[in-house]
Amino acid sequence: MNNPLPRLPEFEYIRLETIEKAAQFLKDHPGEAAPYLGGTDLFVGLRDRRKQPKYLVDLKHLEGLNSLTFDPAKGLTIGARVTLNQLIDHRDVQKNYPILCQAAKQVGGYQLRNRATLCGNICNASPCGDTIGPSMVYQGSVNIFGPDGTRSLPLEDFFLGPGKVALVDGEIVHSITLPLPPEGSQGMYLCHGRNKLSDLAIAAVSVLAYPDLTSASGFRFRIALSAVAPTVVIVEEAQVLLSENPIEPSHFEKAAHIARQSCKPIDDIRSSAEYRRELVYTLTSRALNQVWDSLQSV
Repeated sequence: MNNPLPRLPEFEYIRLETIEKAAQFLKDHPGEAAPYLGGTDLFVGLRDRRKQPKYLVDLKHLEGLNSLTFDPAKGLTIGARVTLNQLIDHRDVQKNYPILCQAAKQVGGYQLRNRATLCGNICNASPCGDTIGPSMVYQGSVNIFGPDGTRSLPLEDFFLGPGKVALVDGEIVHSITLPLPPEGSQGMYLCHGRNKLSDLAIAAVSVLAYPDLTSASGFRFRIALSAVAPTVVIVEEAQVLLSENPIEPSHFEKAAHIARQSCKPIDDIRSSAEYRRELVYTLTSRALNQVWDSLQSV
C-alpha cells in the first residue's frame, strides 16, 4: 500500500543574495528550479509528487519583496512576499480595495494566510484562485523581473491556462500593482464552496461598479467569473449591456444570464458543470443587486 502522505522528495535549497542572481539561476536551470516564497501550494505539490524540482530557490529574503505601499495617485503595490493577512489588515487596502480583502479572507484558514501570498495565489494560476477575479476587476498588473530586465503585464494577458502564466525562464513576479479604483466605486466578491470554511470555490463572482457620466446608464460595471473556465472570465457583453441601458432589475437578470452563458465549467468530483452554471447566474444576480444598492446608498 502506498503511503498517502509520503515524505517530500529530495531537493537542493538555494539562497542567493540578490534578485538578479536568483533570476539567473532560474534561467540557467529550466525545468529543474522552482521559486519559493510562501510554499503553501508548492509543498503540497511536492508531497503529492505533482512537482519534483531539483532546486528550490528561496526568494523570501530578497530586498523589496515585502513592500506594501499605497499612493493616492498611483494606487497599490504589493510585493511578492506580502502575506494575505498583511493585505487584509492594511487600512488602505480595506478602504480602497474591499473586494480584494473579501476574497483574501476566503483563502484557507488564518494560519495558512500567514504564509500564503497574493503573488503566489496569482502565479499559481488556479481557475478557482480567490484573489484573481478581484485583482482583475481592479485592473491589476504584474511587475516582472528577469535576466533581461523588467516589464509589466496586465493580468488579463498573464494567464494562459490552468497553472500556466506568461513567464519565461528566469522571470520572477516581484510585485503586483492595482491602480486607484474609480471614485465612488462599490464592489462585491461572492463565492460558493462545499462548506464555509477553507474550501476551494466551486464558482465565484467579482463585481465592481462606479459612476461614469460618459456611459448611457451613468455607470460602468466590471464582472469577473472564477472557477468556471480554464482562466478567469471577464463578461464583457454584460458589462456593455449595463453601461448602455438604464439600470433596472430586468437588465441585471439579463446580465446574469449572459454570465451563465459565458462560462465553460467542467464536471468534477466537487460539482457538476450544470450546477456551476446555475451558481454563476445566482451569484452574478446577487452581486449586481447588492452592489447597486451600495451605489444608491452612498
